Amino acid sequence: MNNIISGIGASTGIVIANAYKLEEINIDVKKQEGCIIEDEIAKFENAITKTLTQLDAIKIIASTKLGEEEASVFEAHKTIVLDPELHSQVKSKINEGINASFASKEVTDSFVLIFENMEDEYFKARAADIKDVRKRLIANIIGAKIPDLTTIQEEVIVIADDLTPSETSQLNKNYTLGFVTNIGGRTSHAAIMARSMEIPAIVGTRKILDIAKDGDLLILNAITGDVTVNPTEEQLVEARDALARFEAEKKIQLEFLNKETISVDGYKVELAANIGTPNDLEGVIANGSEGVGLYRTEFLYMDSTELPSEEIQFEAYKKVIQSMNGKPVVVRTLDIGGDKELPYLKFPEEMNPFLGYRAVRMCLDRKDIFRTQLRALLRASVYGDLRIMFPMIATLEEFREAKSLIYEERENLIAEGINVSETIQIGIMVEIPSTAIMADTFAKEVDFFSIGTNDLIQYTMACDRMSEKVSYLYQPYNPAILRMVKSVVDAANKHNIWAGMCGEMASDPIAIIILLGMGLHEFSMSPSAILPSRMQISNLNKKEIAKHIDIILDLSTADEVQSYVEKNLL
Repeated sequence: MNNIISGIGASTGIVIANAYKLEEINIDVKKQEGCIIEDEIAKFENAITKTLTQLDAIKIIASTKLGEEEASVFEAHKTIVLDPELHSQVKSKINEGINASFASKEVTDSFVLIFENMEDEYFKARAADIKDVRKRLIANIIGAKIPDLTTIQEEVIVIADDLTPSETSQLNKNYTLGFVTNIGGRTSHAAIMARSMEIPAIVGTRKILDIAKDGDLLILNAITGDVTVNPTEEQLVEARDALARFEAEKKIQLEFLNKETISVDGYKVELAANIGTPNDLEGVIANGSEGVGLYRTEFLYMDSTELPSEEIQFEAYKKVIQSMNGKPVVVRTLDIGGDKELPYLKFPEEMNPFLGYRAVRMCLDRKDIFRTQLRALLRASVYGDLRIMFPMIATLEEFREAKSLIYEERENLIAEGINVSETIQIGIMVEIPSTAIMADTFAKEVDFFSIGTNDLIQYTMACDRMSEKVSYLYQPYNPAILRMVKSVVDAANKHNIWAGMCGEMASDPIAIIILLGMGLHEFSMSPSAILPSRMQISNLNKKEIAKHIDIILDLSTADEVQSYVEKNLL
């Protein structure tokens, strides 16, 4: 029906309530020249002080609602506000006679642009942090009132163009039953916080503010990703039935919290979690994860104004490994460069940075940076079950060189009298087609594979997953992708190593059925997806599904694969 808007389900759930439209602060400031420099610098510095005070207050609220880990995002915001580069660039423009508000907007806009042009969803979403700081800083310069969501005293669904982390932290889940935004993705801080607070959320609708008005009745179904505006009586009845089924299923899922993940016929797999920072650990543990299947280490570099020291990295890795109490922690080494730039590192200008100087390619070129990370990881290895994997491996030579550096730094640490675990597994992400094709060769030298389907799909299909025009080519069920995944799993089984998957495909209900039938050993996903996935797998028969795999791989299109699974295996 035409009263239904589709978006991305960022935090699962179904709620029915009236819309509360979040009014945007107007920070579309105009450039003024010939200003009194001393006055504008004073405005800027006073706004900095006020912004820091507000962030401290917000952090206290967030700590109470979300815990210290999630509230630490506001320390990152304070780091942005205190960034010497921000101060020097703004003051440089003010010294040219430009007004403080416009100078601040220009500088923060340039920072936002850097992050928005990154390929990785996690870092792309960090642009929201800078936007949040930008809005607050400029509002404080011009004396604009910042919306206070803590004043909401009735059950509502907040609708907005976007929700910043500070706005999300103000939400009272007793009154804010859910939220819907025009923009955003599953890895934005607003989405992460919504999952932590267990507030249903849909993002990326593009047109919620065009269709829904303040006070309109909404049905928010974050399972399907649909928002129904001013529903009919029939739609309301359907939504209430869906809500009752959802609540009943959640109770059943909790029964799987501390269980192993085993199919009906006894095939055991591991359900692990993808994390971006140590702050994500609370959700990992609360959802009964059997390990960390992907720890993106880039946050240490992205949230810093300089290369993080060995000691800073060691403490971060130690915290994650120690917190998992002996469960495996798979750490991806630095995946940055080209598409994910750092303000304090110079990267070459490239026509296609997604295929350029990045990840292990940059690390093997800048061994000084790489060795620091490897030393920190090796030192942290004694605190649990550490597994190290290299991203963007395209050739066996790259893997061998990267692995040799681990061995070199291990010997260096031992010579310094520092303990290092003797049981560290070393593996690779399979995200480049050449590596998937050569999986049988790689399997002789690696300890494990972790299939990064987000990149493997876009590289195989030659489609930029961020491009709307070719998004139809991003097809996880395409037989070409499935055949490639099967060859990796088969190579792992042949050489007695394990194969996991850490892309979005790992928690897709249709894909889970196929992957289980193929014999995948580990599924790594968002923490909130673990219990639903464990419950699904516990009701599947791996041997029976395996009988269908050859038929599935022989199909011609992604649609045919989906239809076959839905008809024969659901």
